[in-house]
Amino acid sequence: MPSLSHAIDLLLANDWEAAHLIVQADESALGSWGHGIVHIMEGDLTNAEYWYRKAGRALPQPPVVRSEIEALRAAYEEGNQLA
Repeated sequence: MPSLSHAIDLLLANDWEAAHLIVQADESALGSWGHGIVHIMEGDLTNAEYWYRKAGRALPQPPVVRSEIEALRAAYEEGNQLA
């Protein structure tokens, strides 16, 4: 199974559809955060809000995709699982 790191790379490449296939199988808080970002990119903010809540995060207002992906990457690299 491709990793969350690969999903983040796909998000940075604006390929949210391919990233979605990875994050929907990742049940971690970081995976849920990535799933929320996917739905922001898709334009489905209601679904994004659900996944942000599942990740223990507030949906940013307004949603800024690039900074969210960069923050997700930093958290992933730090090994932060958003306990």
